[in-house]
Amino acid sequence: MVHQYQLNGYYIVVDTCSGSIHSVDDVAYDVISLYETHSEDEIIRKILADYPDRRDVNQEEIRECQEDIQLLKKENRLFSKDLFEPLSENLAMKQDTVKALCLHVAHTCNLNCSYCFAAQGKYHGERDLMSFETGKKAIDFLISHSGDRHNLEVDFFGGEPLMNWETVKEIVAYARLREKEENKHFRFTLTTNGVLIDQEVMDFCNREMDNVVLSLDGRKEVHDHFRKDYQGRGSYEKVVPLFQAFAQSRRGKSYYIRGTFTHHNTDFTKDIFHMADLGFTELSMEPVVCPPSDPYALTQEDLPVLYEQYEILAKEMKRRKKEGRPFTFYHYMLDLSHGPCIYKRIAGCGSGTEYLAVTPKGELYPCHQFVGETAYRLGDLEKGIVNSALRDRFASCNVYARPQCRDCWARLYCSGGCAANAYHATGDIGGIYEYGCQLFKKRLECAIMLQVAESEEEG
Repeated sequence: MVHQYQLNGYYIVVDTCSGSIHSVDDVAYDVISLYETHSEDEIIRKILADYPDRRDVNQEEIRECQEDIQLLKKENRLFSKDLFEPLSENLAMKQDTVKALCLHVAHTCNLNCSYCFAAQGKYHGERDLMSFETGKKAIDFLISHSGDRHNLEVDFFGGEPLMNWETVKEIVAYARLREKEENKHFRFTLTTNGVLIDQEVMDFCNREMDNVVLSLDGRKEVHDHFRKDYQGRGSYEKVVPLFQAFAQSRRGKSYYIRGTFTHHNTDFTKDIFHMADLGFTELSMEPVVCPPSDPYALTQEDLPVLYEQYEILAKEMKRRKKEGRPFTFYHYMLDLSHGPCIYKRIAGCGSGTEYLAVTPKGELYPCHQFVGETAYRLGDLEKGIVNSALRDRFASCNVYARPQCRDCWARLYCSGGCAANAYHATGDIGGIYEYGCQLFKKRLECAIMLQVAESEEEG
């Protein structure tokens, strides 16, 4: 299967199964589109008819183009066959170890964000804080279920994890002690709204956190519209100076400014460019997760606007890089040469198997977006995974288990999409969040175009 598209003056051909990307001229682009359904002579006649005024388009050139395509096909770089489906049968056997936990150290928050999928951090339950004892059990659980994996990951999440900061520090200290005993290495991540950041938080995170995720929605009027405290006051003026100081203090260590766009701000590139102009270079902007009835929910009418926004973003990123003012956009990060292994490309994030969320009470869920959905409770830190049928359901949830994905050119890039988004959109983790698929494919087209542009400019 191949996918062809034109963007920013480039004619791009993506070979789905090999992962090969081809940047071609307009004639080769048209020849490729006809290659599998027309004879060589039919293609020649059609191309000559379509380009009557082009002196460089003649029968000999078209035949050479066809020979090049034939060679690429022989080398499995164009119209390649899918050889990966049998591998999906082995995925369930590979899902018996846990490599990452999302620790919900605080089911409470000091902001009252209007679009919050976590119901202001409470996840539709009671406000709660994780105890150090529960945190210790979570670290022990991860170590004991990690098999021979050396590198383990722990995300501190909420709610707002800085509202339980002392416990976060205690958990990190305990994990550092255990990693020496067990020959493991922990990578920590913290996600925060920034209100409680101070110098001590920055110093500790710069020592211990491999990544920090800072929540900022962009322009002041947008951010303050959504991210208010319980007195109704916006948080932009409070957090932006703190985020700037924090990002600068990271000195090359990973951080992300993460925003959310909604029906209210479909012109979200203005928010991204605003954040870049504030000096932030590592940016992410995510579509809102909420029921379709929510006034902030994205609509079908928004889709063409969002497509255009992603194209605007890609072109501006290209321009700023030339000017020496580059920034990274999370969804445009694409390694075409050394991407994820094929199992990861088939199965995705590993939610419900390799990756679990832990509530303040020690309950286990497939990921943070399922917390509070009691039907998706897998077990707890004391008893382990008791709902093995549900775990097996997640283990078998891969791109080849979704019939709707079989004819999709992007299937080995998205791995079938997010199980939580599928559940919230269709009621089934094996379903398809069609809106998300459309956005993903547009982002992928833009990301590939940027790679093509960079490759051609380099040589």
